[in-house]
Amino acid sequence: MLQPALEVVPPRTLARRVVAYFRLTKPRVIELLLVTAVPPMLLAERGFPSAALLVAVVFGGALAAGGANTINCWIERDRDQLMRRTAGRPLPRGEVVPAHALVFGIALNVIAFVLLATVANLLAAVLTIGATVFYVFVYTIWLKPRTVQNIVIGGAAGAVPTLVGWAAVTGEIGAPAVVLFAVVFCWTPAHFWALALKYRDDYAAAGIPMLPVVRGASATTRQIAVYSVATVAVSLVLGAVTDVGVVYVGVAIVAGACFIGASLRLVADATPQRAIAFFGYSNVYLSLLFAAVAVDALVV
Repeated sequence: MLQPALEVVPPRTLARRVVAYFRLTKPRVIELLLVTAVPPMLLAERGFPSAALLVAVVFGGALAAGGANTINCWIERDRDQLMRRTAGRPLPRGEVVPAHALVFGIALNVIAFVLLATVANLLAAVLTIGATVFYVFVYTIWLKPRTVQNIVIGGAAGAVPTLVGWAAVTGEIGAPAVVLFAVVFCWTPAHFWALALKYRDDYAAAGIPMLPVVRGASATTRQIAVYSVATVAVSLVLGAVTDVGVVYVGVAIVAGACFIGASLRLVADATPQRAIAFFGYSNVYLSLLFAAVAVDALVV
């Protein structure tokens, strides 16, 4: 059952209001999205693209992702009150007027579209806004409250920055970008289900049918292992569609083996502590992999 809306009492100082709006954007999520957007640009350019293009993709991508996250917070503000992990967000705490949050999220995406269309190209701008639309309407509104496959399908939105980075440089979607998209797409369920294992009671309280809630911990950890193997396998396909050097291949093999090993340890010990440890390493793994893409793009 949804809780009654809290009274909105915005922070009195301007600095605290700015912080409240900033927190709506989920900055830690944005960081990860940008990690997957820049290396494809370097790979497409075989070096550094222009500073203006790089800034446009980074800043525009951050604005769009922040706007999408803000709209997500606006939609889920009632459910967030029911979860300990999210009850401290600005909307459940009454720090931001809900209507203002919605306008803020939409405005960020409008600015992002104009920036990318002007400095990069229309394809990069359309892909960016398409990711927001998919995340808001397909994942947040449609899939998340209805199916255990929500993050599998909805996770595609988080993989779009790989396409945006490539498209910003080339004006098209190339095979390397598609492979990197597939890497993030396969990685997302394993990554997010580990977090859902840690906060299974929260999702159950909010009535969200995440896999650990519906199928249990054992089934979830097995699926995490399957998607971990798929992620590593797909990462090795990059060498078949573009030139990558020993740095990428080495990182893909070694970090990938550790990623799979961590998932198997989680299968054997499906505790919240092990789940959050896997969640943390999944971030490290993806960052290492895309850093290797960047290094090889500059060296090779």
